[in-house]
Amino acid sequence: MKLIPETGWAEQPATVEQSLTGAVDCDVVVIGGGGGGMSAAIRLAEKGIDVVLLEAKTLGWGATSRNAGYITNSIAADPELLGLLLKSERLRNLYRYAENSVHFAEDAIERHEIDCGYQREGIVMAAVSKGQLRHARRNARVMAEAGSPAEFVEGRAAGLPEGFLGGVREGVGGTLNPGEFVLGLRTATIASGVRVYEHTPARDVTDTGDGVTVETPDGKVRARKALLTTNAYSAGLFIAPKNLVTPVWTSLVETEPVAPERLDEIGWTSRAPMVTLHMILESYRVTPRGTIVFGTRRVQTGRAPLPDRTPAPNVADDLVRGFHDRFPGLRDIKPQKAWGGWIGMSSTWLPVAGEASDNVLYSLACNGHGFAQAQYVGHLLADRIDGAPLHEDLAAIWHGRKRFWPSLVSGPALHAAWLADRASDRLAALTK
Repeated sequence: MKLIPETGWAEQPATVEQSLTGAVDCDVVVIGGGGGGMSAAIRLAEKGIDVVLLEAKTLGWGATSRNAGYITNSIAADPELLGLLLKSERLRNLYRYAENSVHFAEDAIERHEIDCGYQREGIVMAAVSKGQLRHARRNARVMAEAGSPAEFVEGRAAGLPEGFLGGVREGVGGTLNPGEFVLGLRTATIASGVRVYEHTPARDVTDTGDGVTVETPDGKVRARKALLTTNAYSAGLFIAPKNLVTPVWTSLVETEPVAPERLDEIGWTSRAPMVTLHMILESYRVTPRGTIVFGTRRVQTGRAPLPDRTPAPNVADDLVRGFHDRFPGLRDIKPQKAWGGWIGMSSTWLPVAGEASDNVLYSLACNGHGFAQAQYVGHLLADRIDGAPLHEDLAAIWHGRKRFWPSLVSGPALHAAWLADRASDRLAALTK
């Protein structure tokens, strides 16, 4: 199995936009060219605002192109737990926001004519033990009460593979190739008239009171306002709220092509993409190229400055071991390559947006499920920074200038969660 430093979904752009040299002025500077940053920049350009977009690598280099490719209305936390911790009105607002994020991403695919293999097939939060199946029933009830189009399904009736007992089918969303999506959104961003500077990391961001100054290795941007859409890399910027983000490295593995009849033999007749109900989820999906991509399961934290890296060999091996455990009928299928990326986990475990200072807004809308949400929030923040009232969906995750508590996400905590998941797997195997 080859461990690669770039995304395994698509090739890198054939050409690169120039890096910034010298000083430039603009109305709004967007820092971070992932899905959220590109969506924000496009929206600002549509409104006739002079916008500069800075990206440390190439647009979409980070989590936007490296994830599992799920467009989901999940909100990055256990629904049953959220039902206990949050008021019912707030939970309904969060699920409305998440579903609208899905529709926004779908509209972006159509509007920009992005060929990324999007399949509207929903997603199954799948149970691999009787305990998880009971949990799934409770989750389905909580989600339905919050207005989510979710339903409990039995494994065989839902066409899930052997060993997957059932779960919660999310009624919206589906899967795509995130690498191809990034290339399409990047093309749309450049074509929109946004001044894009790639290979231009922000070294320092200063709110001077009457504007914002961004220092880069070879230049400077002066703007009236700024948006931070830097996800995991927010931890490296002093202006970002303290304790906003914990960088977490997640990994994916892709197999060799699998014959369709093999999938039918193991019962995966629906081909439904799945995430498990472990403390640290496992994801499994069939791609349009006939392979299976699976990942997460075991994650690692990092500190700024975040390095370019590949998955750790022991993590990649553990992912393959998990694949064999879940799909014993496919043990002969060989893994081809593994890649990964840094995502940002907020200390609230929920998507957030707010104000870093008078002239700087920020977004952290990923949290492991936010491929679509990051884009939607970027769009809403573009309207907000242009003076629009707080949109009801932005209000659902708005943190304002409130402080963040220190995060509970840490290396020891994540390792303990992985150990707990493996213990529950062994218990489930003994009670079958």
